[in-house]
Amino acid sequence: MSIWYPLLAIVAGLAVLVWSADKFIDGAATVARHYALPPLLIGVVIIGFGTSAPEMAVSVLSAMEGSPGIALGNAYGSNIANIALILGITALISPIVVQSGILRKELPILTGITLLAVALVWDLEISRWDALLMLLIFAGLVTWSIREGIKNGQDTLSQETEAELESHQMPVRQAWFWLLVGLVLLIASSRLLVWGAVEVAQGLGVSELVIGLTVVAVGTSLPELASCIAAARKNQHDLAMGNILGSNIFNTLAVVGLAGSIHPMTAEPSLLTRDMAVMAALTLALFVLGRSRQGQPGQITRTHGGLLVMSFACYTGWLIYTSVGTTG
Repeated sequence: MSIWYPLLAIVAGLAVLVWSADKFIDGAATVARHYALPPLLIGVVIIGFGTSAPEMAVSVLSAMEGSPGIALGNAYGSNIANIALILGITALISPIVVQSGILRKELPILTGITLLAVALVWDLEISRWDALLMLLIFAGLVTWSIREGIKNGQDTLSQETEAELESHQMPVRQAWFWLLVGLVLLIASSRLLVWGAVEVAQGLGVSELVIGLTVVAVGTSLPELASCIAAARKNQHDLAMGNILGSNIFNTLAVVGLAGSIHPMTAEPSLLTRDMAVMAALTLALFVLGRSRQGQPGQITRTHGGLLVMSFACYTGWLIYTSVGTTG
């Protein structure tokens, strides 16, 4: 079979995936608002985690079809892309100032979760017990977010989310329609994307992990890129940061946890020594940049943004070089 058909499947799958994810998030946020959920809760849980719907669909389907390289590469590669590429581009457009108290609390949480992920993959396996632990921690964090959302109703992130919801109003019946249609298309386009990715990996003679870390990871991160750029243009810095933190927490715990609970996964050694090391370093850098100093809020400047984008370019080049060197 010609490799052009799988490539076309990847392009078409990504296009429908990104479009359906956007509709799914809009529908979910409107439905949540209709049932009077606090704006902060919508911003932290639904919008932040909702942008990871493509990663969840792709990784779960990959695990079900016996492609752990794509499942793990997609989740951890998306985390790398979120921080280095998407947050970097966002900071280049508008420097990001972290005002939200919720986000300042989530930064060390994400750092701890990332170190836990490294520890769990240390034996190069995600067992069902590992996956269950991830899902339990994720459930605890969602509960914590709900309590914080109720307690901190006037947080900066709450105000920015309220403004964003005002600009995307739709009737609740229409919201339910897009919520359901978006979910169906997410699943269908993910299946198409996974098939194309596996076929391309086999056709080019590279590992599924590399395809998952590059094409699939960047592609499924496009909803985060679109939402962060839109937030940056409106100076909604905390909403942009919230999208990234929420997405990375979701990817690390829920996406990998769901995939691993469906089918235990083995990991290539390079995932731990190369990719998770980069993910951990970027997360630590984000923690340092985002934390407040001497009463002043954390800030990611344009210089920091440029360095983040450069680090992503270097990582991608390293990834391609090592994969060619391995397969050549």
